[in-house]
Amino acid sequence: MADKEILVIKVRIDPAAVTAFKGPAGEVVAIPFTGEAEGEIFNGVVRPGAVDTQRVNLSGVRHMSARYILEGTDKAGEHCHIFIENNGWFESMSMPFKTVPTFLTDSRTLAPYLHSNRFRGEGHPGEGGLLLIKYFEVEA
Repeated sequence: MADKEILVIKVRIDPAAVTAFKGPAGEVVAIPFTGEAEGEIFNGVVRPGAVDTQRVNLSGVRHMSARYILEGTDKAGEHCHIFIENNGWFESMSMPFKTVPTFLTDSRTLAPYLHSNRFRGEGHPGEGGLLLIKYFEVEA
């Protein structure tokens, strides 16, 4: 059985807002972003303060950690928030890249489901310069 797509984040990045530096132990890039979330479990927006922090070590391994809060409506029609921490490790940024997400929510409907930690993520290029972060429930 195939993994089931539950949520897609349409990420928008302003290149002028990206901060980066290189030092003797590697490189760090902080990428603030905005966007929208759509899916069968939730629809809403990425709240201000969202950032993807990427650290590249001297071996060329990139660790990305995106942390952000969504605000919108859950599948029961209730207003709620979802915090996402999305981590990935890569030797190159080939597409799609794979991630391991963790969710925290104040939705009474979604909490038992999202707090179960049985999910994976993928990053895909989207139209018009968007980055699509797709979240899937991993089928056992």
